[in-house]
Amino acid sequence: MAGIPGLLFLLFLLCAVVQVRPYGVHWKPTWPAYRLPVILPQSTHNLSKPDFVAEAKLEVSSTCGPQCHKGTPLPTYQEVKQYLSYETLYANGSRTETQVGIYILSNGGGGAQRQNSESSGRSRRKRQIYGYDSRFSIFGKDFLLNYPFSTSVKLSTGCTGTLVAEKHVLTAAHCIHDGKTYVKGTQKLRVGFLKPKFKDGGRGANSSNSAIPEKMKFQWIRVKRTHVPKGWIKGNANDIGMDYDYALLELKKPHKRKFMKIGVSPPTKQLPGGRIHFSGYDNDRPGNLVYRFCDIKDETYDLLYQQCDAQPGASGSGVYVRMWKRQQQKWERKIIGIFSGHQWVDVNGSPQDFNVAVRITPLKYAQICYWIKGNYLDCREG
Repeated sequence: MAGIPGLLFLLFLLCAVVQVRPYGVHWKPTWPAYRLPVILPQSTHNLSKPDFVAEAKLEVSSTCGPQCHKGTPLPTYQEVKQYLSYETLYANGSRTETQVGIYILSNGGGGAQRQNSESSGRSRRKRQIYGYDSRFSIFGKDFLLNYPFSTSVKLSTGCTGTLVAEKHVLTAAHCIHDGKTYVKGTQKLRVGFLKPKFKDGGRGANSSNSAIPEKMKFQWIRVKRTHVPKGWIKGNANDIGMDYDYALLELKKPHKRKFMKIGVSPPTKQLPGGRIHFSGYDNDRPGNLVYRFCDIKDETYDLLYQQCDAQPGASGSGVYVRMWKRQQQKWERKIIGIFSGHQWVDVNGSPQDFNVAVRITPLKYAQICYWIKGNYLDCREG
């Protein structure tokens, strides 16, 4: 399929769904099947050691809202390649930059074929609460240590992350990189797991059924390396950058917990009730894991706009939904986005605010999955 014109490449980006059944009397919200691209490294070169001087930002703001994003021209193939190239930071402070190629598998699935490389192609202060605060603090080890809440972890920089594999955590890029350089503490980045707090080696006096919540503490694991897309590093939060506000962390050792798989974000109309869920460590409730759900108000190809109540610290949380998995005949939760931040948007001349999540598109799925698996053949099902 070499020599595919740029127009077909753009159509592929927008028309990746290949299996969606119509609604019926016994319809279940079902995970669609997608034609997934392949993203593979082409070249890697060393970069100088970074300065870890940026202040950690627990939220990202942007004035470019849904209509602004919808009016942005589609990227060319070369631009997409540039955005999906990535930077890797290692625990010893060294870093590399990797250029990628984008491929589409032939019908037989035997080999990846390259795309044509010549194709052309007012400030809200602190609160992000909408009316009545609808967040729920999760107490008691019987909840905190069980799926799906057990997949939420805390970053030492102050954000939230989600377990997506045995040694991998998905979070927001701005939690470790401000678009220009890495934030303070990233070289010794740690991920915290809530665990029961015992005294003198014994079990806590408060059981999970007690009226008084059992005290918990964080157990920390060091991060071995991080991946950040160049779309975040070369952009900024007021334009293309927010579309690429995601990062993957690889831990130095397995966490031994159940994790949540990533999935391609379906259109809002296919989600159960048009609703999303996520849990995070909001900084106005220190030490508490906070769960919320809400309806999606608008969407673009790369972003979900919603008004889930949230505070700084929740950014980086994995946004998930639960849908029917036809192949296995079971319900399954998947992460379809990463909570990024807050926006004031001019809607028909009047200010309106949203909280924003970055959607996992087919291209982003292919990239993140390859970071996790290291083999594109393991990334054929989104």
